[in-house]
Amino acid sequence: MATNTLAPEHVRTTGSSTPVGRGSGAARTTPPPPLTRRAPALDGLRTIAIAMVILYHLHVPQFEGGFIGVTVFFALSGFLITTLLLGEHRRTGRIRLGSFWLKRLLRLYPALLALVAVGLLLWNWVGDYKGASFGPGEAAFIALTYTGNLFRSFWDTTQGVFAHTWSLSMEEQFYLVWPPVLVLLFLVRSRRRWLLAGLGAVIVGCSVAAGLVYRTPNSGATPDVYFSPVLGVVPLATGCLLALLLDDERIRTWAAGLAGHVATWAGLALLVGTMLWIGDDWAQHAWTFSVVLPLTGVVSAVLIAGLVSVRSPLSVAFAWTPVSWFGRRVSYAAYLWHPLVIALLDPFAVGPWGKVGLVGASVLVAIGAAYAVEVPVEKAQRRFREARRLVAADRAARDSATT
Repeated sequence: MATNTLAPEHVRTTGSSTPVGRGSGAARTTPPPPLTRRAPALDGLRTIAIAMVILYHLHVPQFEGGFIGVTVFFALSGFLITTLLLGEHRRTGRIRLGSFWLKRLLRLYPALLALVAVGLLLWNWVGDYKGASFGPGEAAFIALTYTGNLFRSFWDTTQGVFAHTWSLSMEEQFYLVWPPVLVLLFLVRSRRRWLLAGLGAVIVGCSVAAGLVYRTPNSGATPDVYFSPVLGVVPLATGCLLALLLDDERIRTWAAGLAGHVATWAGLALLVGTMLWIGDDWAQHAWTFSVVLPLTGVVSAVLIAGLVSVRSPLSVAFAWTPVSWFGRRVSYAAYLWHPLVIALLDPFAVGPWGKVGLVGASVLVAIGAAYAVEVPVEKAQRRFREARRLVAADRAARDSATT
């Protein structure tokens, strides 16, 4: 039986001898909670999202709406982080906030440090990419303190080649706020329906607010509201809402059937259709920010729900090893480094083949950065965890020997 509060859900196995809730027959057909197994199709979705963003920044025709790839990333982030936190609570009965924040920092910060260091070295050549309101030191400080979205939305400034770190700021601020909220809701045993209603109210309220604070930009620039936490929280909250829905076994069972297949294909069709429909004048309309982008977050969540609920030709294609590998291993580095590569090489890229060359160079730099920075950090973390495990095992053995 599905829980009404945010208490841990007891996942039953086929070998359970004691029926729970609706009985052992239902238990055998209830899908496990998301991410109890890795979902490589979501890694493939990351690949699609970063491809959309890069092609948008290269001004490739038909990708004028490719910026919605960031919305896909936000929805994914809200879903994944919430699902992992719910899973930790289900297994251990608690959420260790310090451990969560440390893991996020070690996962994301070294690569950002490397980008900022290289960007500072090349600042004279690339720093003013798409304009810069600050000198190199200030721009680097804003990037490293995860405040780029605040500076862009409230003070109408930009950081040149580091300007794209605004989206990282949005996610890091989300990581600081949402997990403690979830812990508090666990402590008070908040009812799931109230939390879902609250997230829904946040999504609708912030969408309406984004339309109300919209101001038409000059010269076709991106409106400040696009970088605002008011709008940015919408797809993040949508991903959180999806995670809470799929934490309910009745909804998982429903999504594991025809509904999951419909969600997969409808989500993809609507996402691609929205991207192709958006034109060059998207920044000139308030409804882009109050309607289109919030609905894109919902569509992204629908697609994510389908990918994690059913096996389909699309999920198999997204899980194909080269596609899922790139999303898992390289997509973060690709997002970080592609503006610097474009700023450095764009003067030499002529015509369509020049854009192809820029894509290729961005991919190669991203792969190199991922294996030069992220992989060594992850290996060091694994060695540290193994050393701690051995020390703990040795201490336990000594304690046992003395008793």
